[in-house]
Amino acid sequence: VADNANHNTLQSQLARIASVDSVTLATPTKYSPTESVKSTITELLSILGNEDLKQPDQFEERRQQIGRVIRTRVNYGQMAQRSLGAPWTGLNDTERQEFVGLYIQLLRDTFANKIEEYHHERMVYLFERRVSSFAEVGTKLIGSKVDTWVDFRLAEQSGDWLVYDVVIDGASIVGNYRAQFARIIRDTSYAGLVGQMQQRGLVVKVFEKTTPAITLSSMRTVAAP
Repeated sequence: VADNANHNTLQSQLARIASVDSVTLATPTKYSPTESVKSTITELLSILGNEDLKQPDQFEERRQQIGRVIRTRVNYGQMAQRSLGAPWTGLNDTERQEFVGLYIQLLRDTFANKIEEYHHERMVYLFERRVSSFAEVGTKLIGSKVDTWVDFRLAEQSGDWLVYDVVIDGASIVGNYRAQFARIIRDTSYAGLVGQMQQRGLVVKVFEKTTPAITLSSMRTVAAP
């Protein structure tokens, strides 16, 4: 809820800036939001493009490495809380830890699949905007069959810029999960949602061991002209 309010503040301030100056860009630095996004994408590409990690006996290590990137580059606790919404307040500490753990698995698979889906495309970094401790990094994936906007929303935490949402062509990952989770809880229960998330994790794990991974080394990142 707090993140939603902060992001709304960011958006309203950015709108006022844009109305005066068209586009206001913050200069990326070593610890800037842009550099944080770039390094995250680079790490994920390195893991997913590693030929050794594509071997059947290395799939678990591959999953663990992707999970480590998410744990250090993504504010997964806030993403989990915001994605679940109101039911979060009714969970005890053990249930929250369980849900966050399942959510991390979901993010790991979602991020990996999205990168694999766009592995032939160029990622162009267009802008970086900041308001206080919140920021937005705008990028675009460009290729022969795709022209996709990808905006990363980040918040500063202990000197690091951590992703708390990704918006693809206007569709928020957190928003999509929140809608899906709410529908499942409405149709079954919170326990039903947890059961489906646990089952999904098992299915993905089996799928990875029986399906060859896609090579990602061809994806390039470039600065905006």
